[in-house]
Formats: sequence, structure tokens, C-alpha cells
Amino acid sequence: MSRICSNNMKEIIEENVVESTDTQVKSKKRVADHGEVFTNEREVNAMLDLVKQETERIDSRFLEPACGNGNFLVEILRRKLEVVKARYKKVQLEYERYAVIAISSIYGIDLLDDNVTECRERLFQIFEDQYKKLYKTNIKDDCLSSIEFILSKNIVLGNALTLNKPDSKEPIVFAEWSAVNGSMIKRRDYTMSNLLKAEASKGDNANDLFSTTYEKDPAFLPRSVADYPLTHFLKLSEHV
Repeated sequence: MSRICSNNMKEIIEENVVESTDTQVKSKKRVADHGEVFTNEREVNAMLDLVKQETERIDSRFLEPACGNGNFLVEILRRKLEVVKARYKKVQLEYERYAVIAISSIYGIDLLDDNVTECRERLFQIFEDQYKKLYKTNIKDDCLSSIEFILSKNIVLGNALTLNKPDSKEPIVFAEWSAVNGSMIKRRDYTMSNLLKAEASKGDNANDLFSTTYEKDPAFLPRSVADYPLTHFLKLSEHV
């Protein structure tokens, strides 16, 4: 009996555990169930270098529809924050404002809750590490709270094929964050399905999903499902 239990346990372990040196796979079961295989850092950088100019534009929006634990989004944020640091580190408030803009431009969807949590944590840690290194003890809790809040809205649990949350008909909703009058932020929420419909209606003139093309042509404005008052970028976590 003990031998059978031991063999069964061995099968379970082998099914779920992958060598720690293999950073592309968390477990064989996740590969079988979800087709989950992460992209290596070398390939991530090679692909992002194809759009290098956009990855270094602070407000350029990126959406990863199967973000996993964030390999692509982490590198995009690193690049954006290096630009923010180079341009604005001498004035802390300016650095904070543009860091918020950079982070608010990054979006991700994943089917697995643990991936969503890990992705948010990795992105937050990248910002926090640079922020504390630059300003040491002069750290604002409000700034950290705004960053956490943005990530909670931008990195979401969902199925990019159905445009809904897993095992639910509840739609995926994203927040758009627009800088207004310097330190103020305008937030509007949109369902992903509505954004895609607006994008598809452009036909051959379509641009990236999260581009600002529709702002230039009101015929393509998607409908928001929630609209929030202008808020200072350090007070975003006060949104309900």
C-alpha cells in the first residue's frame, strides 16, 4: 500500500513540478491545461526592439492579451521608467507624475489568478525599487497607492478570446487614464468588447487597440461604462 501511495505521489509531483532552471514553464499540468509557456527574456527584448521607439515613449499604450506573469510588460515598464528617470529625476513631483503616466499605459489580461497577482507585483516592484533608490526616505505613500491602484485596474483576470472574465459573462473592463492640466488625471472605464468594436469600425484605418486615433476622429469614440471626475495623480486610489 505504501508503495502505491509513493508511486502516486511521485506521479503527482512529476506532473506538477518542472526543473527550476526552466523559467518558461511553471508546471507540466499548467502547460497541458492552459498551454502556458513563458517567453524568455532574450526573445522578449528582441521582439520589443522591433518597436523600440514605442517602448521608450512614456505614454505609448501596450496591451498583452495573455500576459502570464508579465515578462513582456515588465520589460516595457523598465524601458519607460528609464526614460522617466533620465528626463525628470531632478524634480521628484515631475518624476512621480510621468511614472504614473508610464504605468497607466500598460495593460495585461490573463486567465490565471496567480499570474495576474504576480504580474501586478512584479510591475509594482520595478517602480518601487527605482523610486526608493532615487528619493530614499522621501517616499510618498500616496504615490505608491496610486501605482497599486492603477495596476489593479490595468492588469486583469480575463479571457481575451471571449472578452469576459473566466467562467463568467462579466465583461473585461479597462480604465483609460488621460493626463489633463498637468497633475490631473481623467479616468474613463470601457469594456474590451466595446473598444474592439470601435477599433474594427475603422476598417483599413485601424490602429493599435489602445491608440489615441479615435480622439482625432469622434466617429470612432467608444462608449464608456464609467466616468470619473478629474483627480490629482497622487489621489487616484480614492476612486471607488
